[in-house]
Amino acid sequence: MEVFGLDCRFERLDAPVPTFGARVHAAQWSALALAVAEAKGRLVSLWGSDERAVGDGFAVSAAYASADGLLWVKLGLDAAKPVYPDISRFFPAAIRMQRAARDLVGIEAEDAGDGRPWLRHGAWPADYFPLRLENTGQERFEAQADAYPFVVVEGDGVHEIPVGPVHAGTIEPGHFRFSVVGEKVLRLEERLGYKHKGIERRFMGMDTDEGARLAGRVSGDSTVAYAWAYAMAAESLVGAKAPERAVWLRAVMLERERVANHLGDLGALGNDAAFGFALAQFSRLREDWLRLNRECFGHRLMMDGVCPGGVARDLDADACTKLRRQVADIAREVAELKDIYDEHSGLQDRLVTTGRVTPELAQRLGLTGLAGRASGQAADLRADFPWPPYDGLAVTACTHRNGDVAARVAMRFEECFASLRMIDALLAGLPGGAIHEPVLAMRDGVGAGWVEGWRGEVFVALETNAQGRIARCHCHDPSWQNWPVLEHAIIGNIVPDFPLINKSFNLSYSGQDL
Repeated sequence: MEVFGLDCRFERLDAPVPTFGARVHAAQWSALALAVAEAKGRLVSLWGSDERAVGDGFAVSAAYASADGLLWVKLGLDAAKPVYPDISRFFPAAIRMQRAARDLVGIEAEDAGDGRPWLRHGAWPADYFPLRLENTGQERFEAQADAYPFVVVEGDGVHEIPVGPVHAGTIEPGHFRFSVVGEKVLRLEERLGYKHKGIERRFMGMDTDEGARLAGRVSGDSTVAYAWAYAMAAESLVGAKAPERAVWLRAVMLERERVANHLGDLGALGNDAAFGFALAQFSRLREDWLRLNRECFGHRLMMDGVCPGGVARDLDADACTKLRRQVADIAREVAELKDIYDEHSGLQDRLVTTGRVTPELAQRLGLTGLAGRASGQAADLRADFPWPPYDGLAVTACTHRNGDVAARVAMRFEECFASLRMIDALLAGLPGGAIHEPVLAMRDGVGAGWVEGWRGEVFVALETNAQGRIARCHCHDPSWQNWPVLEHAIIGNIVPDFPLINKSFNLSYSGQDL
């Protein structure tokens, strides 16, 4: 396939979502980034890899969302000087991805404006790169001084408020540096990377079944989305297809994961606006939802329920009846709670106009997923590139244009109702048959998975070596795109509104600190 008139050929990967791959040279790398940006496409992910074992030096890859599907391009880099053209001038979200690729692999974006480390945090020397083949990831170093150069805002009355990285309760670590006048926020700068776990290094050398368990643990609130994206990638390696019943069961689990997170967020958002009643009610509903997950799928979060080749557990008629009855009950109670939200003037006063991201800013910065749809960005893989069983469900992306906390709350209610309808339809029409077919790994294979998780699009790129084991597995969370936008959403708001704005995005720390 020819794309944007570029002199390179894209080959389709055998995946249910249209995915195309190509190797490019430096000029094509830059030309494609420009062409995708001009066509209002999106940068999905950027990552690096060490390919010296096969004589190819290093490589940088980028995945783009286009009108035709996912475009995965790879640019080979010289082993002695692994540099590549910066694409952050087209896609601002690339800045942190490029910084992470440098920290992990030692590849450098030429003329990039931000040369600060992103993941390293003084935990390893500047000349050590965890994903290079000569390293094992088991090396240990003395902690180094880590005076991170935050951007300084100057002016009369300006002062800084540092928050984190350690937070109260169970919140994961992240540092937020506010520059304020009084309580009004002039600038927010985030520093993440405290959850770095070495997951991408751990994948290397695993067989594909081992990798499935690890992929499902990238971010616990999105375990089904990651497991499905990984399974899709593993199946596309060999052109395998999961049985029809298994695919429908995957969708049931994915939509139940979506509902569980929306229920939790709606309660927490009410609580952050001093409406404790909402937290109590939505926590009760979410707990009932998770308990039935445990009963029917073996785990409250349905972890390890999706695997390459299908699913690990079937549903009998009694389980389907219980699940459908719960869907009806939850739909009725959430509808009642939505009326309370809509009619509570004090709550709406806290939500409306707070933390606004305009559609224009959202498009320019690459805001994606639920938060993007609340700011007029209609992308939803289930509607744009419906793969089975979504191709039979007539999915329509829910969207708003106000881009404030109120819009992100409304999105959660609407997506919750849509998912409940889909779950009921899937259970009512669940086909018979097997739930799993073995998937054998392919040597020197390439596969990709792209799934619309509850937070946004989850992407997995999978490559195997000559022994059929994992050479590189890159997992991407939509939080990479959305964390930088949060810095803009708080500008002009007051500091006490930050917890509310932050929760309305509810981004993953762990999912982007691999």
